[in-house]
Amino acid sequence: MENLSPHQNIIVRRYKKAKHEEHGGAWKVAMADFALAMMALFLVLWVINSSNEQQLESISGYFQDPLAYQDGKRVPSKYVIDLGGSPSQADNIAISESIDPEKILQADEIESLADAIEQKRLEELKAQIEQRIDASPTLSPFKNQLLLDITTEGLRLQIVDQTNRPMFDPGSAHLKYYSEDILWEMAPMLATLDHRLSITGHTDSSRMGGQRDEDDVNWSLSSMRADAARRALMEAGVPKEQIAQVIGMGDTAPLIPDDPSASVNRRIAIVVLNRKSDKNVSERSGTKAEVEFINDGPPPTDARKPVLNKTGSLLEKLQQERERVDNSYDNPPNKDEVFW
Repeated sequence: MENLSPHQNIIVRRYKKAKHEEHGGAWKVAMADFALAMMALFLVLWVINSSNEQQLESISGYFQDPLAYQDGKRVPSKYVIDLGGSPSQADNIAISESIDPEKILQADEIESLADAIEQKRLEELKAQIEQRIDASPTLSPFKNQLLLDITTEGLRLQIVDQTNRPMFDPGSAHLKYYSEDILWEMAPMLATLDHRLSITGHTDSSRMGGQRDEDDVNWSLSSMRADAARRALMEAGVPKEQIAQVIGMGDTAPLIPDDPSASVNRRIAIVVLNRKSDKNVSERSGTKAEVEFINDGPPPTDARKPVLNKTGSLLEKLQQERERVDNSYDNPPNKDEVFW
């Protein structure tokens, strides 16, 4: 009956919730270290990607051989990288007072970058021409006669002869109709380029029986064939100023050296000149300042007497010989010397 008492005690249990311990800033430090490591990684990858082969070789060599020794003595390592400091191994290197090494390095880098960009453009142009040949109904049948490659001079397109499909008649510089069609088809693309063109003609080693070396007509024949190709390109739209040179090579540069009489040695080569080759061609022309003419200056009193600018020259000796009383130029020969 005690359980039915109205004064029953009620027990209420209260639990006090304890606070979690704080984690602190340790995770922030770890995150910062991770972010810094990733930034350093991406920075290294960017430097590697933006450096040329010479710089990468220098970096690798410097860490492999920071100090070089020769004959028991320390000498400057060839893999010195100047990052603005003064490495101790570079103290013995003589520095020119007139040339700034930093400017030279910068010029070399610019030159290398320009060459790389031009090489890339020529490779892209080569791919475009190959696509043009494959897609053209005029050029595709002659695909095996069109050779494309990149040389030290630039992008070279060679149109070679075949036994049953020559570009010219034997011994002639007159283009076959299909050879002219090939040049006319290529001309519009070549005319849009900023590069100048070099056109060379080549023959095989075939000669007429009993022909002397000095009478070899392959020189003139290759020159006339190269000029015939130049004329066809200009008729199809290539401007005159884009033609850098037209050269006849004769049989001196066969496509197959082991078989100089092969038909493929008879060919026309059109080279899209790169910057260096174009500069070399342009430098062949001189200026009046570089040439010293004998009769420069005021006219002489005696029109027959040349003006000699240099003493002791061959022309002066000849002039002195003529002015002698007993010279053989103006005086008649002696009776004993008469032979006519």
